[in-house]
Amino acid sequence: MSIFRTKNLDAMMSASRTPGGLKKVLGPFDLVLMGIGAIVGTGIFVLTGTGAVTAGPALTLSFCIAALACAFAALCYAEFASTVPVAGSIYTYSYATLGELVAWMIGWDLLLEYGLATSTVAVGWSGYFQSLLSGLGVTLPAALSAAPGAIPGVASVFNLPAFLIMLVLTGLLSLGVRESARWTNIMVLIKTGVVLLFIFVGVKHVQPVNWQPFMPYGMGGVMSAAALVFFAFIGFDAVTSAAEEVKNPARDLPIGIIGSLVVCTVLYVAVAAIMTGIVPYKSFLGVDHPVSLALQYAGENWVAGFVDLAAILGMSTVILVMAYGQTRILYAMSRDGLLPARLSTVHPKFGTPFFATWLVGILFGLIAALVPLGVLAELVNIGTLAAFSLVSVAVIILRKTRPDLPRAFRCPGVPVIPGLAIVFCITLMCFLSWHTWVAFVVWLLIGLAVYFGYARKRSLLHPAN
Repeated sequence: MSIFRTKNLDAMMSASRTPGGLKKVLGPFDLVLMGIGAIVGTGIFVLTGTGAVTAGPALTLSFCIAALACAFAALCYAEFASTVPVAGSIYTYSYATLGELVAWMIGWDLLLEYGLATSTVAVGWSGYFQSLLSGLGVTLPAALSAAPGAIPGVASVFNLPAFLIMLVLTGLLSLGVRESARWTNIMVLIKTGVVLLFIFVGVKHVQPVNWQPFMPYGMGGVMSAAALVFFAFIGFDAVTSAAEEVKNPARDLPIGIIGSLVVCTVLYVAVAAIMTGIVPYKSFLGVDHPVSLALQYAGENWVAGFVDLAAILGMSTVILVMAYGQTRILYAMSRDGLLPARLSTVHPKFGTPFFATWLVGILFGLIAALVPLGVLAELVNIGTLAAFSLVSVAVIILRKTRPDLPRAFRCPGVPVIPGLAIVFCITLMCFLSWHTWVAFVVWLLIGLAVYFGYARKRSLLHPAN
């Protein structure tokens, strides 16, 4: 059937090397820092508090479970990204293995995931930024401090800081991937240094009695927290979106994907253990700055100020990398004819999809300014888990259909490792709320309507084209 037509891998590779395309400027160090930049942000600075209330001190176990699900998926991503170094991440891989309809649906899913991730983090960034301003004696007008209805009793209409940070980072991203990577690297090194400072200072204040009981809500609490803090690991897959701009993708992409995930897992587990060792887990209820709270609880207020600054920098890099991933998926889908051609035009000077970058920056900046944080977060998780499941399926299929394909990196234990990734991801999806599932299904139904009403006949693989 035409809806299951697949793209020729050799043709995809050839198209990615045509003159006038994306510039190949990234190395392994850039990719590892890009991954850390996308991962370390809202998860460690905000969601650790909510996770602690849900799982208690066993939050460390929740992080390990979420990391394990990501690790299995990361091995699958590493094989695909090094074998097919083409822009578009799982959308591109699905197009080559599972067919056009599946590729379209997962691309549609990722557009929402990455877009809402930037909006969600921009709202969190706004909160920390306004906290920093208040410490300097500056207070924004209530109307411009948050989305409508975000704060009970406050007549807010527009989250101005969230919108402005989206515009600033969109401008940086549109100027070139090399320039964006340079600023990302600087900000990542700073925020990683501050997280290490928290670990070094905080470990001296740990009271082991706060770790008892370790698992107050049983495995149900641990799994619910794992489904929530999974958001904290979202981002390593955005590294694969850079495949077409990497100097040596066969070697560098697996290093970037796996290296960033390992570093972040170690940091998360250490921070969660120290936080819950300093502060009784119930004290994190309703707290949106848990890392700073732990330091204040320990009397280390001077470090708390550095943490707030690191949170602002950390969230900035998450927005930057997730927006980058979204624009590259748009670029790939447009180049295949599934979306308007304007979205894949590359700026002659900057070498970036300039129009697409500004389009999504303004759109999701407005969403960040007008939609409360709680409405945004879980939908990002379910989209990512669905994407991780599909890339794992795709690795198994490609091993059967193209065993001859040169693979610079091979996922070990196929089909067991990809199978475990699928099981872990679907299990975590089951612990998400029902209204998240409803919203996700509605978005996919809209995607189906767009595919059959627009994309299918305009695809470059359609016989008429």
